[in-house]
Amino acid sequence: MSATDPRDTGEDGRAIARFLEMMAAEAGSARNTLLAYGTDLRGASVLLNGRLAEAGEDELARLGEAWRDLAPTTAARKAAALRRFFAFLVDEGMRSGDPSPALPRPQTGRPLPKTLDRSDVERLFAELERRQQADPTPGNLRLTALVELLYGSGLRATELVSLPRRALRPDQPFLILKGKGGRERLVPISDRARAAVADYAVKVPVDSAWLFPSGRNHLSRIRLYQLLKTLAADAGIPPDRISPHVLRHAFATHLLEGGADLRALQLMLGHADIATTQIYTHVDSRRLVELVNARHPLVDVPRKQA
Repeated sequence: MSATDPRDTGEDGRAIARFLEMMAAEAGSARNTLLAYGTDLRGASVLLNGRLAEAGEDELARLGEAWRDLAPTTAARKAAALRRFFAFLVDEGMRSGDPSPALPRPQTGRPLPKTLDRSDVERLFAELERRQQADPTPGNLRLTALVELLYGSGLRATELVSLPRRALRPDQPFLILKGKGGRERLVPISDRARAAVADYAVKVPVDSAWLFPSGRNHLSRIRLYQLLKTLAADAGIPPDRISPHVLRHAFATHLLEGGADLRALQLMLGHADIATTQIYTHVDSRRLVELVNARHPLVDVPRKQA
């Protein structure tokens, strides 16, 4: 399906068309998904008199009022479409701030994020190692560095591909990134990821402004998405199960399984609201119960009988 529509004119229309093109190319969204996003975004634009792309929190709050009589699932779907749309606008530099916190959050039971289990991740890295041994080209070194950073730090795709050439220093095991809404956050970088970047960085032209250059700019998110799909297929993993965002989810899921603190995870992922981070608590509720039973300070204190 083409992501364009004859109605996509004016500032809102052009922004919506660009967003749908990204969803089709990068996220591989199905035709029905694109139709639903387009319908919801154009409907919101009509309610805001063609000012959706530049809307502020007050205007989005009015949208919530207009949706008040809708079924919770319908309102939640519309709000989710707008959140993704505004995140795209901020990532693309088409606006400076994200007003979507003002959108309603109907209680519908949030879908769990796609993720990979540990065996899938091991297969990805085994395929990367096989490639490097068979063909140690700059392209394979670059892909290893990209995957190590995605899975080893939870970077968003845009943050990853647009890293400056000297963003990582050998003596600095972290990055300081400016993410959504201009918020800065500290991102720890694993020793593995730093080593992979160091091996790759010597192949980057010295005059490049980017760590992952491509032509006159940096590697595109769409190209990153394509590289991961090919890697997954070669590793025996269905390509539709992987994307940069899935690796970010795997980073968060596996850290939490390993005992990471939820607040620390929130900071590393750059979530403004810890409620967003709490979605990962689905991953291992049994382990969390066992943790309470084993580590609670009263676990060894005998309970008095009534």
